[in-house]
Amino acid sequence: MTTSRRAPLTLLASFLHFDISFMVWVLLGPLALFIAKDLDLSIAQKAFLVSVPPLGGAFFRVILGYLSDQYGPKRVGVVSMGLTLVPLLIGWLAGTSYGVMLAVGFLLGIAGASFAVSLPLASRWYPPERQGLAMGIAGAGNSGTVLSTLFAPILAARFGWHVTLALATLPVMLAFLAFSFLASDSPTQPAPQTFRSVHARTRDRGYVVVLVFLLDHVRRFSRARELSRNLLQYRVRRR
Repeated sequence: MTTSRRAPLTLLASFLHFDISFMVWVLLGPLALFIAKDLDLSIAQKAFLVSVPPLGGAFFRVILGYLSDQYGPKRVGVVSMGLTLVPLLIGWLAGTSYGVMLAVGFLLGIAGASFAVSLPLASRWYPPERQGLAMGIAGAGNSGTVLSTLFAPILAARFGWHVTLALATLPVMLAFLAFSFLASDSPTQPAPQTFRSVHARTRDRGYVVVLVFLLDHVRRFSRARELSRNLLQYRVRRR
């Protein structure tokens, strides 16, 4: 396949990876009312359950970002999307307690770490003057959160939240196949760096900047998910 064709196909694959991953990442938010009712959770427990996936996402993004630099974003993206199936299957087949669902939420953070793979994968195929546009197109995959908010409550009301988690595996598997066949690592992929070289570049103020970024990220996404859940509760009460 020629380079001219690999670039747009990889961009499409990155968008799909990002879109479906974000759809799965926020899934517990729209399902929170159903899970809380079924497991008899308190308001505090429900709020904490919804906050766990953003925490997991902040944790796994550092790991996936480092692994992408070492082994290439396509390889890491394939593995991470495959691992995204694990919490969905656990929630479907064994989601009968609060502790299990907390573990499911944390593992869903793998899906929330998808942009550490998708954005560098897409942008490295384009020259610097077009990388902003490429990352913008791939980053539009955060629209996957809308899919969860719109359709997850409808499916849960009709089939139950366990089955909704099972149904979510279908788009994940389709995106997994599309990403596996369409995505390609850029020939300009930087050479892997040792952990010591990364540490040397980020020491002193570097760790502080990273920590501040992670905390701000968790705060922003927690507020967004809180708003989403409140809107869903309002919609259910109106019915």
